[in-house]
Amino acid sequence: MTRTEEFQELRPLLFSIAYRILGSVSEAEDAVQEAWLRFEGAPAEPRSTKAYLSATVTRISIDVLRSARVRREHYVGPWFPEPLLTDPYEDPARAAELADSVSMAALLLLERLSPLERAVFVLREVFDFGYPEIASAVGRSEAACRQLVVRARRHMAAGRPRFDADREERQELASRFFDALREGDVAGLRDLLAADVSMVGDGGGKAPQLARAVMGADNVARLLASVLPRMARIDVSFEPHELNGQPGAVFRDRDGRVLHTLALDVLDGQIQAIRLVINPDKLAHLGPVADAWAISREFKRAPRG
Repeated sequence: MTRTEEFQELRPLLFSIAYRILGSVSEAEDAVQEAWLRFEGAPAEPRSTKAYLSATVTRISIDVLRSARVRREHYVGPWFPEPLLTDPYEDPARAAELADSVSMAALLLLERLSPLERAVFVLREVFDFGYPEIASAVGRSEAACRQLVVRARRHMAAGRPRFDADREERQELASRFFDALREGDVAGLRDLLAADVSMVGDGGGKAPQLARAVMGADNVARLLASVLPRMARIDVSFEPHELNGQPGAVFRDRDGRVLHTLALDVLDGQIQAIRLVINPDKLAHLGPVADAWAISREFKRAPRG
């Protein structure tokens, strides 16, 4: 097998590691590409290509995350990860860990960890790497890595997200939600929302976004039911699509360009949170991006009722 073939075989794993560390599709893809360049230029064959590339992409991701965290401190409004339509890496033995770890809720929780804690936690808890491999990847002793994992687990434990285990029930609830959304059915929406549901948007100062989080089932239901019919009048449509392993949808303008995504957190038969990613910089990997400001102006002119 050539180096190119070995790399292509491992690419899904490398991307999945980088994305969970970085929370960014574009940065994860760049990290994987940089790992390839280093692998291609390495003078000697590594003893284990998987170990070498996993360690390389992890180190690159840690460095990128350190600089990214500074930028995120000055981010305008709430910061959400870039939406991921499909996780390219599959491992039936780790299916539950992989699904939970890629959710918006889990990635936001990982933001509380230091870059080193985050990397070690991802390698150990999500991908089940052994401590010798982790120690080599991050340049710390095995004992230090064990301590990092313990600290990371402690930080994650209190707020660790839980989701309905039954995928079919979750998707059925999401289907009812989107049906009610299309119909502008306030009562139907309210019935599906948790009493303390929150709806938050991430525009990053580069697109119209909610001035603040909308809280409570009644407020969220009324807002959604009033906004969607008017959006339909200006030919904004949406297609349900799994996002970050959870139910969601991609909204598009009349020309099919991506306007924003909407992701749902579902637990105990109710929707606990609704997160919108509107920042165009976080949508480019999904295809051509709509002009959200122009659509906002058109929306304001659209008739009510």
